Amino acid sequence: MIHHICELCGYEYHPAEGDPENGIEENTDFEDLPETWLCPMCGAAKEDFAEEYTEDEE
Repeated sequence: MIHHICELCGYEYHPAEGDPENGIEENTDFEDLPETWLCPMCGAAKEDFAEEYTEDEE
């Protein structure tokens, strides 16, 4: 499974959870987030996120 982690604060975006507080529905892939979406913890842009591969399944 792929998770995207903010390189500035460590926030992990999980597609299965989305970001409901910011209008992002569950099961929204990181690539499908609007370009204007910002990290809910520190305000970093999408380009400040790094992909991390895990074997965990949600």
